[in-house]
Amino acid sequence: MSRPPEVRPLADDADVILRAVHVHKSFGAVTALRDVNLFLRRGEVLALVGDNGAGKSTFIKILSGFHQPDGGTIEWEGAPLRLRSPADARALGIETVYQDLALINDLTVYQNMFLGRELKARLWGLVPLLDNRRMRREAREYLDGLGINIPSVDSTVALLSGGQRQSIAVARALRGTPKLLMLDEPLAALGVRESAHVLALIQELRRRREVSIIMIVHNYSQIFEVCDRLNFLFAGEIVLDTPTSATSEIALIELVKSGLGRAGVR
Repeated sequence: MSRPPEVRPLADDADVILRAVHVHKSFGAVTALRDVNLFLRRGEVLALVGDNGAGKSTFIKILSGFHQPDGGTIEWEGAPLRLRSPADARALGIETVYQDLALINDLTVYQNMFLGRELKARLWGLVPLLDNRRMRREAREYLDGLGINIPSVDSTVALLSGGQRQSIAVARALRGTPKLLMLDEPLAALGVRESAHVLALIQELRRRREVSIIMIVHNYSQIFEVCDRLNFLFAGEIVLDTPTSATSEIALIELVKSGLGRAGVR
């Protein structure tokens, strides 16, 4: 078997929006990230893959402001990135959708879309009230613009399918016009049909090239449907960086079976 592509931790072109160099993170005696080198271009969809415990979610949480790295450097749009909280990340245009989606099942679609960012009007110019009519209208227009099929924005989220709920969570994150959208296993709990709906949404975002995306993915076939490039994490390090066009699902599976990472690919 031929040697896997060399890791390419840095990119020199001006389109790089995110760059991480020698990032490491420990929790007590447990090392979650050992030496992560990663870059992301504007409008690129990057798959982050690896076994459970490889450090994928820890890295996402550092970029989301939940954790701070113990060492290394991260640059965002060419400047040092220092996040003290998720609010700091959102202020810079970094949004994250986790597996739990953070939707409230008892609220409607439009209420979840504007959760924490409600639009208000004033009665007689004095009394502040929620502008439900405007939120309904804007939620409908926004979902239609993304090609998300939700029959009614007045539907209670608990009554929707998993794919519809995932799409709403992504749409809500996109309403803030982020520069980077991170998806933590967006298809993990979905069936084939529901996954297809979410993949179609990601494919549309990829076509528009308006937002950079990092996806944690376990299903290799999905990587080749929507991602431009993949980074493979093993034991807290990125041991493989390759364009999806330069490899295949079968080749990736064979590399993993052959001991990728354990063999010390560098």
